[in-house]
Amino acid sequence: MSSPIQSQALQQVAEIFDKHVPFHNLLGLDIKHYDINGVEVVIKMKPELIGNIHQNILHGGVTATLLDVVGGLTAFAGLVASREDWTIKELQQRLTTLGTIDMRVDFLRPGRGEIFTGTGTVIRAGNRVSVCRMELHNELGTHIAFGTGTYMVG
Repeated sequence: MSSPIQSQALQQVAEIFDKHVPFHNLLGLDIKHYDINGVEVVIKMKPELIGNIHQNILHGGVTATLLDVVGGLTAFAGLVASREDWTIKELQQRLTTLGTIDMRVDFLRPGRGEIFTGTGTVIRAGNRVSVCRMELHNELGTHIAFGTGTYMVG
């Protein structure tokens, strides 16, 4: 169970990622769930996101972006969960340093579907660097891609 400070911090992060990042808005990213136990980010297929016009599949760059967003959110949740005595000010400062160091994407299947959901888990939560695994599934539960990301969290 998270503390009120942890919940407040993650709510603020979700608001920023969900509503205030122009590229996320362009893609239509929607954070459906976000707490210290997990994240669920959804994107609905639209013509602007097609990468192969002959097969009507999701562009690989959109897949990678969704996995990267999930990884960043997951890494930050891991940081927030690492201590119960964070202050909002400390977490807001840490958020300004959040960034992707490295990410690998494995495309398992073509991105067919109408709704794509990204989820993530923390592999290692460090004070400065965290490693996460991210997955992307379509509305039928088909595993489209997964990624492993290394993120700066402090």
